[in-house]
Amino acid sequence: MAVLPRFLTDPDIGRHLLRDEGEVIVDEVRKHWVAYVVPALVAAAGALFLWLFLLAPVGIAWLPLLLATVLLAWAGWRALGANMDRFVVTNMRVFRVKGVLARSQATMPLGRILDITVVKPMTGRILGYGHFTFESAAQDQGLRDIRYVGRPDDRDLAIQRVVQRSGLRGGPRVVN
Repeated sequence: MAVLPRFLTDPDIGRHLLRDEGEVIVDEVRKHWVAYVVPALVAAAGALFLWLFLLAPVGIAWLPLLLATVLLAWAGWRALGANMDRFVVTNMRVFRVKGVLARSQATMPLGRILDITVVKPMTGRILGYGHFTFESAAQDQGLRDIRYVGRPDDRDLAIQRVVQRSGLRGGPRVVN
């Protein structure tokens, strides 16, 4: 039994594809688990305040209850937001869908990608995540920074392979 309706937990990437044009998903990137650490810690603090609410004198019990409610709501919202943030690589473009109640989508055709920078902080190298920065001819777009990407080297190679196979970067075109 699902606690939340599906439209709040699944961004339904398939409906954004140009299936009539033969577009297929090469990779759908969810946030790495480390993006959920802060919301989990805040939720633990909320649970602690909820426990304190049960032990508090009646006169001030509202305060830990209020703090627990705020912390748990914030943590749930942040975790839900991280879950709904998806970066998708297709055979034609890259796009990002994010947002819980209001959704936004940013799209970049493969031919517009000029450069991809992969940054792996020390913790990212240990835990297996990194951050992508896309450079394109149009600098103001919603695909500039993609944070907490799991297996960033594999994802970068997948994008480079798709760009190369599409014949957008010189060299022989590989047809599957």
